[in-house]
Amino acid sequence: MSATDNLAVTLVQARPPDVEHTPVDDDPRAWSKARKTSTLSIVSGASMIAGLCMVIQNPSNAQIEQQLHATSQQISLSMSLPILAQGGFPVVWSAVSEIKGRKLVYLVSVVLFILGSATVAVSKSIGLLIGMRIVQAIGASAVLTIGAATLADIYEPHERGTVVGIYYCAPLLGPSLGPIMGGALTQALTWRAAFWFLVIWGGIVFFAFCFLFRDTFRRERSLTYQSALRKRMHKLKCHSSEANSPTREKREDGQNGVQIRKDVEVQPTPVNSVVAKNITLSFADINPFPSYAKILGRKHNPMILIPSGLLFAFTYSISYTCARTLSLYYSYDALSTGLVLLSFGIGSLFGSVLGGRWSDRTLARLRTANDGMSFPEMRLESTKVAMWWLPPAVIGYAWVCQEHIHITAICVMLFFSGFFSVWIYSSTLAYIVDSNPGRSSSAVAMNSLFRGASGFVAAEIAIPLQDAIGDGGLYTAWAGMLLLAELMILLVLYKGKRWRETSDKTEK
Repeated sequence: MSATDNLAVTLVQARPPDVEHTPVDDDPRAWSKARKTSTLSIVSGASMIAGLCMVIQNPSNAQIEQQLHATSQQISLSMSLPILAQGGFPVVWSAVSEIKGRKLVYLVSVVLFILGSATVAVSKSIGLLIGMRIVQAIGASAVLTIGAATLADIYEPHERGTVVGIYYCAPLLGPSLGPIMGGALTQALTWRAAFWFLVIWGGIVFFAFCFLFRDTFRRERSLTYQSALRKRMHKLKCHSSEANSPTREKREDGQNGVQIRKDVEVQPTPVNSVVAKNITLSFADINPFPSYAKILGRKHNPMILIPSGLLFAFTYSISYTCARTLSLYYSYDALSTGLVLLSFGIGSLFGSVLGGRWSDRTLARLRTANDGMSFPEMRLESTKVAMWWLPPAVIGYAWVCQEHIHITAICVMLFFSGFFSVWIYSSTLAYIVDSNPGRSSSAVAMNSLFRGASGFVAAEIAIPLQDAIGDGGLYTAWAGMLLLAELMILLVLYKGKRWRETSDKTEK
C-alpha cells in the first residue's frame, strides 16, 4: 500500500463520541491537582496585565497631557484604541495557538507587552505613546483569549465554572488596582513609573511561562488543527494522484471529488497520529476566518456574544465615568478615586468566584435530575438569580451619583453592580467555552472581539453622554441595555440546545 493510500485510510476512521476526550499523550486532564493549580495560577497572574495596562494610565492623564503637549482628544485615543486592539487581535493569537500551541503564543505576546510598555515609559511624543499603547494592548490580549482555552484544555466541563470564576478574578483585579497603583506611582514619582512597573510585571510573567508552564495544547483535540491537517493530506493525495495516474485523477475528480472534500471539511475524527507526525503544518494552512465564520454562523454564539460584550462595556464605562464624577463633584485625587473604585473591583471578585461556584453546582444539580446527562445551556440557569438584581443596582448607582449622595452610597452601589454583572458574565464565558468543543480558543477570540468593539464604543460615547444627560440618564439607559442582554441570555437558555443541534446537523 502506498503512502498516499495510507493517508486516505485515515479519512474514513470511525468517529469518536467526543473530540474533547480523544486519547492523547500526556493528557492535561490527567495531570495532578498541583500541576493544574500551578497552571491556573500562572495564567491568572498573567491575565492581570490585560486589566492593568488599560487603566493604570487614568490617574496620570493630566500629567501626560501637560508634559507631552497633548490634546484631550489624543488622551482619549490613547485609552480607547488599545481597547479596540485588545479586542480585535486575539483572532490572530487564537489561530497561531491552534497550530503552534499555547506556550509559544504566551511567550511572544508577553515580549510584545514588555517592549510596548518600555517604549511608552520613555516616549517623548503623544504619537509614539499612542502607537506603543496599541502594541502593549496587542501583547496583553493573548492571555485573555488563550487563557480560557488553556483552562478548557485541562479541566472537565463540570469543573469550568469554578476555575473560570477564579481565573477571571485576575483581570478584574487589574481595573480595580490599576488606578490605585497608577495614582500612587504618579504622585510619588512620575507617570512613567507606572509603565516601568508593567515592564517588571511582564518580565515576571515571561519567566513563569518560560520555566514553569507546560503547554496544554493537544492537536488531536483541536477541530481547527484536524481540519487543516485533512486539507493538507487531501492536497498531498491529489498531487500524488496527478503525478502517478492522470486518468485516475479525472475519475476521482468526476466521481468522488465532492464527497472527499466534504469529508475533509467536516469529519472531526483525529487523524492517525503516526501519519500526522510526518506532516508539518505552516501558518498558511491555518486560515482562521472560516472557523470564526462557523462560530458566528451557529445561532447560539452571536446571541450570547452580544450580551457578553455589553456586560464588558458596562464595567469599563462605569469605571471611566465614576473616576470623572469623583474628581468633578467630590474633589477626590487619583489615589482616593482608586480606593473608591476598589469597591467595584471587590464586588466583581466576589461575583466571579461565587458565581462560578454556583454555576458548577447548578450544572451538577440539573445533570443529576436529567439522569446524568448534561448540556451547556444548563449552566446559564445559574444566571437567573443575579438577573433580578443587576438592573436595580445599576439604576441605584445612576441616581446616587446624579444627586451627589454620600460616598458610602456610591461604594455600595458600585459593589453590587460589579457583583451581579460579573456573576452573569462568568457563566456566559464558561458557556462560550462549553458550547464550542474543539474550537474553544476561536470562540473566546470572538468573545474578545465583541468585548473590544463594545468597550471601544463605550469609551468613546461615555463622556459626551455623561455631559449631556448626567449619570442618572446614562446609567438608567445602561440598566435598559443590560435588561436586554439578560433577555438574550434567557433566550439562549431555552432555545440554545435546539439551535446547536440544528447547526451540528447542517455542518455534517
